[in-house]
Amino acid sequence: MISRRSFGKLFGAGAATASAAGLSSACSTAAHQANDQPNDPFPPATGQGRKEPGAEPSFGALKQVRAGVLNVGYAEAGPAHGPAVLLLHGWPYDIHSYVAVAPLLAEKGYRVIVPYLRGHGTTRFLSHRTFRNAQQSVFALDIIALLDALRIDRAILAGYDWGSRTADIIAALRPERVKGLVSVSGYLITNREANKKPLPPQLEWAWWYQFYFATERGRLGLAENRHDLARLIWKFNSPTWHFDAATFDRTAAAFNNPDYVRIVIHNYRWRLGLAEGDPRYDDLERRLARGPVITVPTVTLDGAADPFTPAGGGASYRHKFTGRYAHRTLQGIGHNVPQEAPEAFARAVMDVDAFSRPPAETRRVTPRPAAS
Repeated sequence: MISRRSFGKLFGAGAATASAAGLSSACSTAAHQANDQPNDPFPPATGQGRKEPGAEPSFGALKQVRAGVLNVGYAEAGPAHGPAVLLLHGWPYDIHSYVAVAPLLAEKGYRVIVPYLRGHGTTRFLSHRTFRNAQQSVFALDIIALLDALRIDRAILAGYDWGSRTADIIAALRPERVKGLVSVSGYLITNREANKKPLPPQLEWAWWYQFYFATERGRLGLAENRHDLARLIWKFNSPTWHFDAATFDRTAAAFNNPDYVRIVIHNYRWRLGLAEGDPRYDDLERRLARGPVITVPTVTLDGAADPFTPAGGGASYRHKFTGRYAHRTLQGIGHNVPQEAPEAFARAVMDVDAFSRPPAETRRVTPRPAAS
């Protein structure tokens, strides 16, 4: 368990206000689309997925490290002393969402870390007594503990779904640890009180599994049908992505983690106010519920075919980002942006890295496209 003293080191009380003035002066770039630049080194993103089974690269042997309450499983690519990039997956997905992104970044000299979140893959709790907590703040604590374990002071954080929320939280409350942020769907920090308000019926329908998981029947359904349920959600979330069975099965193996069901169920019940978190983190959750702004350089991405993408081309969350900023909407792309459009995702990481450098140091890099 994380002690109050250790918790205070991970999230300092004054971190939420740090560096706002300095980064706001970096100026905010006008919002623009993914393919609006001349001589774009990447082709326009499409949702066609892989054309041949087995064409994507694969990760090498995974690594394990004790970090906080976990033994974290992660993939690593690139030079050990390169600028660090952490790529954070969502649900129901795993590290293989980044299997084509990682080599693009590694080729350009980045040290790429792709961890399994708690409850997924080879990540395990160190103690059977630890509460299998999945409130939003603990995922951020996990990643800060991972940075500490790997002796990484600052990193670019990039994610989607659960990964976006986790990266957003760290960027908001510990900006000194974040060199830049790439966030799919923009600002995803949860306010549980606001979550009590109903959405338009079509959006409520899209979130059907949240309500399913609120029931005992849903918990049993996830336990017994975790693979089929995930495949159904993949198809709904990414209607233009024609993934093959091998691609899905490779990720589905991560759902065999012994804590998978408990983590997923607690996460969605906690968001709806149907399950309690750890009271040690109540103050942190109150800070997050106030919607702290994010001051670090940021690129936000939306998949135009994602059923959860808010209308307005990023306008609904633009005010939450006060540092240097760009937004891109990827046509023909669904929810799993890094796996559906790895080149565009890798470019966003490199562009946000350039945001954080003085103008004289800024340079455009042209990574080699991933295999398709």
